[in-house]
Amino acid sequence: MFYLLAHGLGTLLLSSLSPLIAVTPTSPSLHLTYPPINHQTTSDRIFLIGTAPPIGTVLVNGQIIHRNQFGHFAPIFPLQVGNNTFTLFYQGQTLQVNVTRTSIKPTPPQDVTFLPNSLEPSVNLARLAGEQICFGAIAPPNASVSVQLGEQTLQLQEPPQVTDLPPNQGVLAQQNQPLPSSGSGHYQGCMGLNLGKGRVHHPLFVLKQGGKTVTQPSSATVEQLDPDRLTVIQVMNELGAARTGPSTDYSRLTPLPKGTRAMVTGRQGDWLRLDYGGWIRQRETQPFPYALPPKTVIRSLRAVAYPDRTDIFFPLQVPVPITVNQRDTSFVLTLHNTIAQTDTIRLDDNPLIRRLDWMATPSEQVEYTFWLKSHQQWGYDLRYEGSTLVLSLRHQPHPSSKQSLQGVTIILDPGHGGPEDLGARGPTGYPEKDVTLIISRLLARELRKRGARVVLTRTADVDVSLADRVALINRIQPTLALSLHYNALPDNGDALNTQGISTFWYHPQAHSLAVFLHNFLTQRLSRPSAGVFWNNLALTRPAITPSVLLELGFMIHPDEFEWIINSTEQHKLAVAIAEGVVAWITKH
Repeated sequence: MFYLLAHGLGTLLLSSLSPLIAVTPTSPSLHLTYPPINHQTTSDRIFLIGTAPPIGTVLVNGQIIHRNQFGHFAPIFPLQVGNNTFTLFYQGQTLQVNVTRTSIKPTPPQDVTFLPNSLEPSVNLARLAGEQICFGAIAPPNASVSVQLGEQTLQLQEPPQVTDLPPNQGVLAQQNQPLPSSGSGHYQGCMGLNLGKGRVHHPLFVLKQGGKTVTQPSSATVEQLDPDRLTVIQVMNELGAARTGPSTDYSRLTPLPKGTRAMVTGRQGDWLRLDYGGWIRQRETQPFPYALPPKTVIRSLRAVAYPDRTDIFFPLQVPVPITVNQRDTSFVLTLHNTIAQTDTIRLDDNPLIRRLDWMATPSEQVEYTFWLKSHQQWGYDLRYEGSTLVLSLRHQPHPSSKQSLQGVTIILDPGHGGPEDLGARGPTGYPEKDVTLIISRLLARELRKRGARVVLTRTADVDVSLADRVALINRIQPTLALSLHYNALPDNGDALNTQGISTFWYHPQAHSLAVFLHNFLTQRLSRPSAGVFWNNLALTRPAITPSVLLELGFMIHPDEFEWIINSTEQHKLAVAIAEGVVAWITKH
């Protein structure tokens, strides 16, 4: 299950195939798996996942609900804002569940006051002179709301209509359409920053209505940075997580290798905006004492071919930020804060690279396009060795025959694990973590039969962190990596009518594998398709190899659950995945 990003993980072990039998817990009485007894949600509906012995009827608030031949149920009920009580009854046994639905959009206050914690910005921020600073507040409708910042005053407005976007997970439930709503009581506005170099102020919010005036200083400060005294930072993590904005809600950019230096041109809370435009958490960096702008020239570069990879060396004066763009037949690397002084590049006839083109831009960027001899890319690595950037492009594997995986290494990642991270649970309460380990062991055996070397991220019911799983992939550098999961849905999903296999990819190099396996499994096993998704998941992000996450069915679906735990079907599934891997690798 991935939709809550609940990919729990554990210690790294080489795979072994000790027996693990799928045993579904029996339910001598009424059992409710989901939701918990006291549950809070913003969804307008909820599904109840559970089971009871097939004989007899289960009632919810006096209404008989549909169950399958095994007694499992997944009815959906609408929710009103506030408390909703559901009483389940089966042959004298009663269970009660309380579901509280909260409003997504905060309700403006009735009194002449600001809604607590509604003033924006809510964290300290710093920008350069002239940049737009945006403010917001929630107050009674039809009031006069303004903000004072130093000697500037800005009147905030109530937009007549606001378009609310659904969360990212909405697409998983086929519900990702924008929803228009009233902007009543929600005041917004932006102004250009003009405080003076190095000046810091608390914005003062002023509310006027019905002859009353309320003022409230913001707890956050706004600072105008001095362009002559900007801080230089250096990335300390192995890969610094750069984003398009100052929170984890924003999209990821190409990670910054350890040692990357950049100038800080903005701050927001504990996030830093770097001179090339990306944002990074302050804790992933440290100040660099040499405060000159980190810029470099680049002259010659060279490529060296090894049996399994080609390394390209970019000698620089300073480790600068980078951006990667993978395409079908090309790999594009952009160096920021870089000025070209290049006259000579050495690139011999290469097993991977057909041609190299490069261009410099007036905005101090140099873009290198490596045209490749194959449509399929097999992974890459970027690192700084001192101030030299090293790009490693992996070569295509060459199995000993078209029906063999000899010479191929595959990492299998059984999702979840340990006492805390159960993953999704079926109607009986049977956890995803158990069935992912079963199918991973079965698949490992099938892949080994075909000659592959197989490594599992866990071989027992243990907790393994996401970071450790990713670290294993980066250390082993397999031919490909598969993370195996079984699915669930957010509260507004249709648990009765959503089933099937879905696959997830992140880097373009994994797209072909995701689509191929998805089509291969749904057709070979006659299973429904739940879709192919680009998704920013920890186990799809490794760039060193094509990495795909498979959701092999929905634990919460009453009928599909029985297919998931059936030992005969598990064996068929393992064989089909192994055959799909062979077919894809030999195709490329």
